[in-house]
Amino acid sequence: MRLDDIDYSLPPDLIAQRPVEPRDSARLLVDLGTRGTAHQHVADLVNHLEAGDVLVVNHTKVMHARLHLQRESGGRVEVLMLRERKGSGVWEALVRPGGKLREGEVLTHQSGGGVVRMVGRSLDGDTFLVEPLVADVFATMREIGEAPLPPYITEKLSDASRYQTVYSHEERSAAAPTAGLHFTPDLLKALREMGVRIEEVELVVGLDTFKPVTVDDPLDHVIHTERYRVPKEVLEACADARRRRKRVVAVGTTAARALESAATTGTFEGDTNLFIYPGYEWKLVDRLMTNFHMPRTTLLLMISSFVGPRWRELYAEAIRQKYRFLSFGDAMLLDRHA
Repeated sequence: MRLDDIDYSLPPDLIAQRPVEPRDSARLLVDLGTRGTAHQHVADLVNHLEAGDVLVVNHTKVMHARLHLQRESGGRVEVLMLRERKGSGVWEALVRPGGKLREGEVLTHQSGGGVVRMVGRSLDGDTFLVEPLVADVFATMREIGEAPLPPYITEKLSDASRYQTVYSHEERSAAAPTAGLHFTPDLLKALREMGVRIEEVELVVGLDTFKPVTVDDPLDHVIHTERYRVPKEVLEACADARRRRKRVVAVGTTAARALESAATTGTFEGDTNLFIYPGYEWKLVDRLMTNFHMPRTTLLLMISSFVGPRWRELYAEAIRQKYRFLSFGDAMLLDRHA
């Protein structure tokens, strides 16, 4: 496999800078396989699901993880908190500029007091290790931090809640599970009333959201671990639906990765390094609702494994029809037929 296999030209003007209102008015490109495509809206999802289907969402909540701090020399640094190393009190973080930071250096906030102490670099060199100097890391992030919008979004978000799903309640992620941003309470209610079972899982969105594939052979890319939790009853609901010839529909690549991790390992929670690429044998997910992704990413590898080379046709159609791309963009509904 070559890097070109997951590359395409994304027109900059199609990168969505703000979310649409209401959430479910975003467009939805429905893959009909040999019958082509349909151009609808997320609110029309009620026409594509049926009683007995299981819709699985990722309830993770985005931390206010971007901290603007100051070095002892007075220089400014940006720290993006990613996750705590289990039981250690030390966090993995992205820090920029980070080239001159010293082990033991304390970074402070303009409001006064040290926020984190530099511990060093992770073994793979991709992240820094920092030790929080505050009593409650999450409270401090809420107080002085901001939502870590992706760098391709250059406009300031007027309502921070628009970078959260309406069902989020576990404040742990460094980025939003963006396919879920399209759902409204009314849409969820309508789906439940028609007999769709809505289940929640958790996958903590981490470093690979920010890291492109750069190696010549994408399969040589080293994927980072992310924490997941899939309750036993969710797996049972999915298995029961498939026995009854109903469908398991994952909302986003993160929900899909959580489900497939649990199905592959047989464990309900842990750290997953499951790398889904063409040739992967899907265990649970029958349909996937997902946004349009950046070129040269592991997310495109997952899409390619789900629908095969047809992903190029779908993306080309979306570009021709001026769909909005990436985090605040539109969505697609895919049937697995790779």
